[in-house]
Amino acid sequence: MVSLRVYNTLSREKEVFRPVTPGLVRFYSCGPTVYNYAHIGNFRAYVFADLVKRVLLRLGYRVLHVMNITDVDDKTIRDSQREGVSLQEFTERYTRAFMEDLAKLQILPATHYPRATEYIPRMVEMIKQMLELGYAYKAEDGIYYRVSRFERYGELARLDMSKLKAGGSGRVRRDEYGKEDPADFALWKYWTPEDGDVYWETELGNGRPGWHIECSAMSTALLGPHLDIHSGGVDLVFPHHTNEIAQSEAVCTTCREQGLRFVNYWLHNEHLLVEGRKMSKSLGNVYTLRDLEAKGYRPTAVRALLLSGHYRQQLNFTFQALEGMEALVDRTTEFYVTLQALRESRRGMANQSFLERVDAFADAFLEAVADDFDTPRAFAVLNDFMHFVHARLPALQRGDVERALSVFEEMNSILSITLPLEPLTPEEEALLAERRKAREEKDYAKADRLRDTLVARGVIVKDLGSETIAWKPKEQRNA
Repeated sequence: MVSLRVYNTLSREKEVFRPVTPGLVRFYSCGPTVYNYAHIGNFRAYVFADLVKRVLLRLGYRVLHVMNITDVDDKTIRDSQREGVSLQEFTERYTRAFMEDLAKLQILPATHYPRATEYIPRMVEMIKQMLELGYAYKAEDGIYYRVSRFERYGELARLDMSKLKAGGSGRVRRDEYGKEDPADFALWKYWTPEDGDVYWETELGNGRPGWHIECSAMSTALLGPHLDIHSGGVDLVFPHHTNEIAQSEAVCTTCREQGLRFVNYWLHNEHLLVEGRKMSKSLGNVYTLRDLEAKGYRPTAVRALLLSGHYRQQLNFTFQALEGMEALVDRTTEFYVTLQALRESRRGMANQSFLERVDAFADAFLEAVADDFDTPRAFAVLNDFMHFVHARLPALQRGDVERALSVFEEMNSILSITLPLEPLTPEEEALLAERRKAREEKDYAKADRLRDTLVARGVIVKDLGSETIAWKPKEQRNA
């Protein structure tokens, strides 16, 4: 069995992946704050998390995957009040949109999508524990985590704690009231008039949770105190993931007594640039999936582009590159449909030398994705494989086609960059049969007219010698 190696942000090294429970992976990936539509920079993290899960599944693991929905924080409160709607109504709108986008990008559903507002009682219990153990304290405006109490604070981000003093790095503001140390962070925020009707009546006082405690509560509630993998963008290493570790390990008995960790493998994807520049509203280069669809691009091509670069390197999104991915998803889809059609029409046993070459491609692909999710190398293997098979299509027997199809399906089960298809209607099937008959009778003018009719209905028709293949993508280009 191929061993999975991952680059662990905690150790800054590639490590052989070994789950806490053999055969089972507990995986948490940071989800969206639902105050607006997610943009393509956000989706790089979500597509990467999907890649991780698909590789784990291909290697035979069972995966318990949790992706949170942050439905209460400063931004959701602020923007819901601006619109004059309830927090629940406001966040539900963007949660639905997010789920629609995940489906379009062919991202496998998580096992759980917990919402922060559903886990307030657990957050309260965790904060109470931290108060009792001395990891937290009450201040005028809320309850704070005492960073000095946690010996390993900042280990994930390689922090120099002296630079976290007031004014030391510019990353910590001392604008909260009664904090013991400027590095301390909020666990619970007491109600203020700006919060309106958004607050919870609890033993801690009326208020709402801080952002960091939300993920600690949801992840440990659903996956237990020890996670195998936690993923997210590099911007979350500090402070969010740093603070998650401090909170989660503070209330974890086995962490404190046995030195066990909240998370064993931290995976972080790099930023997405747009045309070589950082995404910014002022530059007008922040694109949502809906924006790109309106420009005529298909979600599958967006997914392919987000996977095209190694996740630990910055990826430059350009429309020229997106056009290239449009061509790639068309090519892979045609290749897939062609093999499916030839499997039905060809006869004969497989050629051993062909099978050996195809199996070598399969091995090379799996080795690439198992080596810290090296998608650039995987894409190169896929392209070489398709070129090799395509050049031999006329001579392939049924056994050859079946093995080539199986290998392609294995590759695509990880990349998922073929277009989703829908079946032809009975009328379209009849038109296709009529066209095949016209070609047999050498009535090419009629065959061309029938092809044009099918194309107008969204059906792609290709002739492969005397054989004809046809398919109908659910995603159609509008440009």
